[in-house]
Amino acid sequence: RSVQEMAVAALAATAVAAEEEFTPYVGGVAALMTKLMALQEERLYSLRGRALECMGHMAIAVGKQTFRPYFTGTMQCACDGLATESTDLHEFAYAVFANLAKVMGEEFAPVLPDLVPHLVKVIGADEGHMEKAEELQNNEQFQNLDDSDDEDEEGGDYILHVRTALLEAKKGAITAIGEMAAHTGSAFVPHLEEVMEVLTNTARNHWHPLIKSEVAEALPSMVVPSVAAYHAGEIAWEKGDVNSPNPMSQHTAAITTAVLNELILLLKDDDKTTVGKACEGIQSVIELVGPHALVPIASDCLKSTHELLIRKAPCQQADEAYEQLPEDDDDDHDAFMTSVCDLVGSFGRVMGAHFKQYLPEFLPAVLLYCKSSRPPSDRSMAMGCLSEIAQEMEGDIAEHWTTVFYPTILSGLADPDDNVKRNAAFCVGVCCESLGDPIAGEYPRMLQSLSPLFSVDPSQGESSAACVDNAAAAVARMIMASPSHVPFPQVLPAFLKALPLKTDMTENETVYTCLLGLLQMNQADLLASNEELRRILVEATSDSSKVAEEIQDKLKSAAQSMNWS
Repeated sequence: RSVQEMAVAALAATAVAAEEEFTPYVGGVAALMTKLMALQEERLYSLRGRALECMGHMAIAVGKQTFRPYFTGTMQCACDGLATESTDLHEFAYAVFANLAKVMGEEFAPVLPDLVPHLVKVIGADEGHMEKAEELQNNEQFQNLDDSDDEDEEGGDYILHVRTALLEAKKGAITAIGEMAAHTGSAFVPHLEEVMEVLTNTARNHWHPLIKSEVAEALPSMVVPSVAAYHAGEIAWEKGDVNSPNPMSQHTAAITTAVLNELILLLKDDDKTTVGKACEGIQSVIELVGPHALVPIASDCLKSTHELLIRKAPCQQADEAYEQLPEDDDDDHDAFMTSVCDLVGSFGRVMGAHFKQYLPEFLPAVLLYCKSSRPPSDRSMAMGCLSEIAQEMEGDIAEHWTTVFYPTILSGLADPDDNVKRNAAFCVGVCCESLGDPIAGEYPRMLQSLSPLFSVDPSQGESSAACVDNAAAAVARMIMASPSHVPFPQVLPAFLKALPLKTDMTENETVYTCLLGLLQMNQADLLASNEELRRILVEATSDSSKVAEEIQDKLKSAAQSMNWS
C-alpha cells in the first residue's frame, strides 16, 4: 500500500472514531477525496477506491444532514467505478452503497432502479468454473496428493478455479443489497421478488461459506420494506398471542415465511458462521413481526436450535472429540453459540407461555454450558440465556426454580469470572421479580451470595464495574419484589454506595425506581442515610450524568421535596 493509501485509511479511521466531532473537517477532507475519486490511471485505482471508502466511513461518522451535500457526488464516483473492469473498484463501490444506504435512508431510494438489477446480476454470477485436469495423469509426483471426488462420467479429474476477487465482490453486493432493503423503506418493495429469488438460489446452491453467511445476514432485511409499506414501519404484537387475528398483511406474511424458510435451511448448514447468522436472522424477524411468524416453522426451528445446544447439528459433526479437548481455555468457546443462546431467549420473548412446554428440553441443554469445566465465555453465555428465559417466562419458570435456576445462580455468583457473576446477579434479580414472595424465603442466602460482588473493584475494567452495577440492580429488584424480606440496615449501605451506576446504564430505571419508591415509603433506614442519599441525587443529576433525562427529572423532584435544591 502506498503512503497516500495509508493516509486516506487513517483519515477514515479517525472519522469513525471521532463521529460527529469530525464534522468541522468534512468539507476539507471531502474536497481532497473528490479529487482522488476522479483518478483515471489504472495503477491508482486502489487509491481511488480508498478515497471512496473514506467517504462512506465519513458519512457513517457525521450523519445524513452533514453528509447530504456530498451524497450525489460520491454516488456518481462509485457508479463510475462500476463501468471499469476493476473488481477492486466494484468492491469499494458496493461498500459505499451499503454505508450510504444506511446513512441516507429513504433519500437513497431514487437510485434503486439502477443499482438493484446490477447487484442482482453480480450476486447471480458464477465466480468459479470447473476445468478438466488433462495433464494431471502426467504429473506422477502429485498423484498421491489428489483426493478429489470431482470426476466426470468418463473418470476424468476436474479442478475448480475460483476468481477470489469476484467472490469478494459478490459478498459486497449481498451486503449492499441487504442494507438497501433495511434502510430505504417501502421503495424497496418492487425489488423484493427478484432479490429474494437470487438470494434464495445463492443460499441453496453456493458452495462458499463466506457467501452463504452473507446471505443469512441479508435475508432478514427483506422483511423490513414490507413492514414499512404495509404497517408504517412497526407491527404491534403480543407475546405468545397466536389466537388473535394475524397482525401481518398478506404481503408481509408471505415474505416473512419465505425468509424464515431459507433461514431454517441455513440453520442446518455445515458452516458455523452461517448458522450463527441464521440464528440472528430468525431472532430479528420474529421479534419484528411477532409470534404468528413462528407458527408454521416452530417445530423445525425449535428442533434445530436444540440440536445446536446439544452439539448434534451438522456444523458440529466435526467436533466429535469435543469432550476430550481441554475445557479450561476460552479458545474452546464457539462464538456462534452466543447467537444460538440469544435465539433461545427470543423464543421466550415471542412465544411467551407457549415456550413453557419446551423448557424441560432446553434448560438442561443450556446448563451443560454452565459447568465449571467450561470456558468462562460459555458460562457467561449460558447464565445470560437463563436470565433472559427467567425475564421473559416470568412465573412459568416456577417449577424449575429449585432444580435449575436457584443452584445455578448460587454457583454463578461464586464464579471467578466477573462476566459470569454479573449475569448471575441479573438472573437473581429477574427471578425474584418474576416469582415474588414464594421464593423470598431464599433471600438471606441470595443476599449473602450477592454481598461479595459489592466489593469488586470497578476500576479493574468494564466487566468488573458491571458486576457491581448488576448486583445493585439485583438488590433493587429484590426490594421491590418483597420488601418485607429485606434486612435494610445491612443491605442499604452497600446498595447506596454502588450508586450512581458506573457502566450498565440499562439498569438505571430499576435502581432509581427502587430508590424513589423507598423515599415515598419514608423508609427509615434510607432517610437515616441523609448524606449518602444527597450525594447520589447530586451526582445522578449533574451535567456529566449518564442517567436519562426523564429519570433525572424525577430525582430532581425528589431532591426538591427534601429541600435539597
